Amino acid sequence: MEIPESAIRKFRKELNAGTVALVLLAILERSAEPLYGYQIAKRIDVGGQGALPMKQGTLYPVLRSMEDGDLLESRVEPSVSGPPRKYYTITGLGRAVLGEWRQAWSQTRDFVDATLEGDVG
Repeated sequence: MEIPESAIRKFRKELNAGTVALVLLAILERSAEPLYGYQIAKRIDVGGQGALPMKQGTLYPVLRSMEDGDLLESRVEPSVSGPPRKYYTITGLGRAVLGEWRQAWSQTRDFVDATLEGDVG
């Protein structure tokens, strides 16, 4: 049976929607310095090795939303090689939320893994 490509794309899109913010917070928490969007995208590419397929453009709405929710702070700095860059750092609230999300992710991951392996139900 051939699986429609649209079904695979839909699943990946829904899965990514729930994990992008978690990944962004984790990257910014581990960074010793503020990062701008392209730097964050590069860290996702290196860390995920393609495991979280997303376009760089999808990061910016999530970053803005997390900033609006006080999970991130930003500052704009001029760039010698182009337009000004917006650098992001995680806030105290962002760190607290990340801790809760890590726990929720672990529980969800364990449940899904157990279900897929036949240990549940």
